[in-house]
Amino acid sequence: MLKFVGSALALVLAVPAVAQVSAPTSAPAAGSVVTYIHAGQLLDHPGKPPRGNSTIVVRDGRVVEVRDGFVAPPAGAKLVDLSRRFVLPGLTDMHVHLWGIGGDPMRARLAEATQDQADDMMVAVVNARKTLEAGFTTVRDLGGDARGIRALRDAVERGDVEGPTIVNAGQMISVTGGHGDGTNGLGESFADAVHAHQINVCDGPDDCRRAVRQQVGLGAQVIKFAATGGVLSNVSGGLGRAMTPEEMRAIVETAHALGRKATAHSHAAEGTKAALEAGCDSIEHASYLDEETIRLFKAKGAYLVPTEIAPVAALAQARSGALPPATIPKAEAAAAAMHANHKKAWAAGVKFAFGTDTGVSKHGDNATEFAYLIDLGMTPAQAIASATVAAADLLGRDDIGTLEPGKRADVIAVTGSPLEDVRRLEHVDFVMHRGQIAKPIVD
Repeated sequence: MLKFVGSALALVLAVPAVAQVSAPTSAPAAGSVVTYIHAGQLLDHPGKPPRGNSTIVVRDGRVVEVRDGFVAPPAGAKLVDLSRRFVLPGLTDMHVHLWGIGGDPMRARLAEATQDQADDMMVAVVNARKTLEAGFTTVRDLGGDARGIRALRDAVERGDVEGPTIVNAGQMISVTGGHGDGTNGLGESFADAVHAHQINVCDGPDDCRRAVRQQVGLGAQVIKFAATGGVLSNVSGGLGRAMTPEEMRAIVETAHALGRKATAHSHAAEGTKAALEAGCDSIEHASYLDEETIRLFKAKGAYLVPTEIAPVAALAQARSGALPPATIPKAEAAAAAMHANHKKAWAAGVKFAFGTDTGVSKHGDNATEFAYLIDLGMTPAQAIASATVAAADLLGRDDIGTLEPGKRADVIAVTGSPLEDVRRLEHVDFVMHRGQIAKPIVD
């Protein structure tokens, strides 16, 4: 359980007016790219107390050393002066949708009939850049064009496009008529065209195994499925369980056999329980929870990804007329239930990993989720841990989440301590991704 308690985490260490500069280390090896970062305060390991004046040494995209004080860089090394900033690891959002237009549903609906995949890719590139500049250096993309997101992921990894590291799910797996069935609510001619290209829709355990294998074949690094109905799907089937327990087990077992983790979109407690029993690694939303479901979360060691800002954004959009009428009662129900149930889950010791469902809300506003986590009962330190060390644990990645030797040099900086006011993370001053400055400091 990621409840990091201790008065030390609430302390804000003052930056002295005159900093002591230590002797430089040896000159960098020929051909290597070395950067020295002077941090006024450094939260190198979320969940532990922050350090005072510190130096992070970065070489070829990795942290190679963290030293106390401000160490003078050797000849040939670059210096990044964050001596008046609070520095911490890059954040991770475990639930985003980079593909297509996000946070503007009316425009998105109108564009569906006039834009093709190339247009959506251009929008995704812009969304990725906004997300990175907001301080989120890693994201788990949980639904978009499978080929397009894989291509964007690889372009970011190569350094061709600026964006966060992407762990992609491809398309969400759904039963016919479920939350991920793209034919819902479409006229016959459009529905027939969409149906001809859908490979993410399945019925029965064997067909669902096929759907998992096809998403993996298209490059999916994680598998997402719709255990229940959803708010934004244009069908009035509610938020109840959509898949059978047998279908869920087939999906999770196939994903795990292929080396992928599995996560379930789920609102109703019945769907969440079935997904957890099937061995799901995390649950998205989990709007409705009872004591049995909370106990099952803990027994299985699964993570809850809260997406607290999603129903708030969806409800505002639905009431404005930007979403189909079928979504309004679902948005109202989810928004009313989610926050109270998440409070109970957190108090009971369920593990949380930060996630927003951005794409429902606007890209770049991801950090507004932190304020909702504080309302759940988290301390700022715990909320930050959910977006760093907890997220890294759920992803199964040991190269992100902290700033230690060997980790990726994903570094962000803000003015003032977010351990005092976590909303400072809504205004990130500096971003480094894999050792490259994506957002320089501007004083």
